[in-house]
Amino acid sequence: MKPLTALPAFDAEDDLNVVIETPKGSRNKYSYDPEVGAFRFKSVLPEGSSFPYDFGFIPSTLGQDGDPLDILVLLDAPIVMGCLVTVRLLGVIEAEQRETDGKTERNDRLLGVAVHARTHAHVRHVDELRPGFLDEIEAFFTHYNALSGRRFTPLRRSGPDRARTLVQDGARGTGRPVRP
Repeated sequence: MKPLTALPAFDAEDDLNVVIETPKGSRNKYSYDPEVGAFRFKSVLPEGSSFPYDFGFIPSTLGQDGDPLDILVLLDAPIVMGCLVTVRLLGVIEAEQRETDGKTERNDRLLGVAVHARTHAHVRHVDELRPGFLDEIEAFFTHYNALSGRRFTPLRRSGPDRARTLVQDGARGTGRPVRP
């Protein structure tokens, strides 16, 4: 059985494959460990904090931080950890993250909507999200990182074309083909 990180980034219809690591509403943060082929518990958010939407990774990609690219997936209800979801890209919050050791690296937050979602089915671009939505998402990631002694600094917001370029670049960075 191949590890989840080795699945193709894009499916045959040109949508993304996304593996959910942390479900919407969870205070627990999980991370897939390809070495053991299982999900690991990483941390717990403080009382009153939770992930605003399902959080996962795009297989066969690699970001500057050495991990698969992260993505926040809009869906009507939480989805279980480890589920493979077909996602349409909406855009990206391009960001830098300063680690506790002072090292700064890119750690963009891609945004997508599950192809089978109902609530956000009509959304095709981050500009179509309700006013304040992206401010709230940026605030969540800023606060979440601050709790771990890191600084998350949003640089700009971009639409699906820029997001797709980042995914394609991330897929090329793994040495794996961009297409299945």
